Amino acid sequence: MAEFLVHIRVQRPAGVDDQDWHATLADEARVGADYRRRGVITRIWRLPGTTSNVGVWAAADATELHELLSALPAFPYMTIQVDALASHYLEEEAA
Repeated sequence: MAEFLVHIRVQRPAGVDDQDWHATLADEARVGADYRRRGVITRIWRLPGTTSNVGVWAAADATELHELLSALPAFPYMTIQVDALASHYLEEEAA
């Protein structure tokens, strides 16, 4: 198994009502909890002051990671990035 650092950014655009926004966050949390239970997400950090997170995902290779990310619901306010530059979060955790 390989580990991948995945940055999931969830931002509320102007004009989105509270009901839609809270439903999006609830869906994201539900899928994330399922992936943690299954061992797909092995570590996760909520970025302070945001609804975004950085997580370590376990997958056999980049193809399997792509399949896992593709299985996420199409959240309208979410961007997903496999982000090598976010490695400083791992360094901060170890410090």
